[in-house]
Amino acid sequence: MQQSSIAKKNISIISAMEQEALANRTIGERMGDTIAGVAGTTWFVGLHFLWFVAWISVNSGLIPGIRAFDPYPYQFLTFVTSLEAIFLSLFILMSQSHAGRQAEAREHLNLQIDLLAEQESTKILGMLQSLCKHHGLAEAHDEEIHDLKNQTKPENLLHELKESLPGK
Repeated sequence: MQQSSIAKKNISIISAMEQEALANRTIGERMGDTIAGVAGTTWFVGLHFLWFVAWISVNSGLIPGIRAFDPYPYQFLTFVTSLEAIFLSLFILMSQSHAGRQAEAREHLNLQIDLLAEQESTKILGMLQSLCKHHGLAEAHDEEIHDLKNQTKPENLLHELKESLPGK
């Protein structure tokens, strides 16, 4: 199925926005995203598995000719893996924080577009009713149309949602 020119234009705009967001990341954010991305792969888990097997094998005396440097209970291994866990956690938190800020910006954009679309729809309903009246067409006495023609006030909706949602 071929996309319409409007869809292609929208895809290009969204793609450009995403590319700009990626390009504007700080060095720390880039590093955090890269490390979090690598840490979340299967080969990373496999590499760690092999590393632990090798470490324990060497330090248990299972490999002849190699002297144990961290005998059981593998305190140095515990130290190294604890440090790695701390830094991986920090890099993942950095990456998630960046992703959260990016998602929040998209949500604000989405909200703005939704509000504009609602305002446009309200205006169109009013204009359509005026056209019907001008041409002598029977005016629909639909209560929903009357309600939809009124401007939506987001702050009222938010207050009503807060009052109605469970957990209040």
